[in-house]
Amino acid sequence: MSAFVVDASVAVKWVVEEPGTANALALRRAKLSAPDLLVPECADILWKKHRLGELASAQAVMAARLLEHADIERVAMGQHLHRATAMAIDLDHPAYDCLYILLALDRGCSLVTADQRLVRTLRQSAHPEVAAAIVDLQDVPL
Repeated sequence: MSAFVVDASVAVKWVVEEPGTANALALRRAKLSAPDLLVPECADILWKKHRLGELASAQAVMAARLLEHADIERVAMGQHLHRATAMAIDLDHPAYDCLYILLALDRGCSLVTADQRLVRTLRQSAHPEVAAAIVDLQDVPL
């Protein structure tokens, strides 16, 4: 079975129909993991969708409940604070995304994301192992 780290941009697509949902749902057949940061990030995305009028409050809460029961291993990342900080400085990219990257590197698997800024940052980085760890959600075979 394939294994992937997924970020909140992918997980939310499991419960909210938007571009890339089919590819995100196809990933559910794999063994998935994410930093425990996934929980507040998904909550924040759902809140923003509600504020923008894309989701009614009941829809946002139901989506959150569904995500609570998603078959995904959430990994505590507190011991990686120093590594995430160093990587964020090196890549000039937000540290919370670096936690996802570090988990993928530690597990020897790919990080799947729909975040095009993150994809560009990693593919342009001076670290081939980091660039090799990223998979654009659009490139996931159905």
